[in-house]
Amino acid sequence: MRRIGSEIDIREGVAALTRACPHLAHVHAVAGDPPLRARPKGFEGLACVIVGQQLSIASADAIWSRLQAGVRPFDAANFLALADEDLRRAGLSRVKITTLCTAAQVISNGTLRLDALAKAPDETIHAELTALKGIGPWTADIYIMFSLARADAWSPGDLALQHAVKDALGLDERPDLLRMNEIAEAWRPWRGVAARLLWSYYALRRRTKAAPTNSLPSPGRRARTSAEPA
Repeated sequence: MRRIGSEIDIREGVAALTRACPHLAHVHAVAGDPPLRARPKGFEGLACVIVGQQLSIASADAIWSRLQAGVRPFDAANFLALADEDLRRAGLSRVKITTLCTAAQVISNGTLRLDALAKAPDETIHAELTALKGIGPWTADIYIMFSLARADAWSPGDLALQHAVKDALGLDERPDLLRMNEIAEAWRPWRGVAARLLWSYYALRRRTKAAPTNSLPSPGRRARTSAEPA
């Protein structure tokens, strides 16, 4: 199973995608090579994704920095040792505290083994993670893409990614989940690099349009679902 572990992997994926797809060739010409965007594995990586649900990048980063400062080393047991008051002080909502505590508990007691799950097919990882209250497909997708660094990971429900695909392909409407998956079939086995390219392209277009910061979704944010509340 191919992983994206370095800038070399990014460049290899970009080369393959730009040869195969004129739309992504244009995206790359405009936005350049995308960043690696690597995240830690295990509970720390999953917690980082949960913190980022339905938040701007700036807000999520600020909360995550405060949370990391209070959980050292960052593992499930140390997280569970924090009081709810400390978690609220870091900026976490009640719902996210519940989601993070649920994940920490099942990891701590061995019900969910993220180390073993890292070797499983994407479908198995999705099923295991989304069985937890507060974790939906977007969180599972982003964990697979950035914490497990799988080269062919894809996040069809990400709102910014949908906007980027619409713009890059000149579509009349923002594609839904089914259409996103259909379009991305042509980008296998490098859909994870295609996503990075499109997020970079979208972020650049968002800046150049000089739109109000709350009028467009931030790159790497998903369309809200009932399984993943803010």
